[in-house]
Amino acid sequence: MIMRIFQVTTHPGKEAEFGRFFHETAIPLMNSTPGIVRVLPGAPREDSPREFSFVMVWESLEALKAFVGEDYQCPHIDPAEAELVESRSIKHYDLVDSYPTV
Repeated sequence: MIMRIFQVTTHPGKEAEFGRFFHETAIPLMNSTPGIVRVLPGAPREDSPREFSFVMVWESLEALKAFVGEDYQCPHIDPAEAELVESRSIKHYDLVDSYPTV
C-alpha cells in the first residue's frame, strides 16, 4: 500500500474559502475515490492557520495512478482551488503494516 501525504498552504485571507472547498468538495471526493483505503484529512491549527493536509492510503501505486495519472509525484489540485493555494507539496511512502511496540 502507498501512503500519500498532500499538504496545502493557502494564500493569506483565503483560509475560510479554502476550508469550505476542503470540507464540501475535497473530503467527499477523496472518500469516494476507488482505490483509496483510508483518508485522514487535516485542518489548520492555531500555529499553522493556513495549512491543510490529507494523508491517504492507497491500495496500490496502480490505483493511485488511475486517479492522478502517470505523473503521480506532482501535487495536482482542482482548478476550483488554484487561486486559493499559495503552495502545495506531496510525498509518498510505502505503508508499514505494523511496528514493534516500545
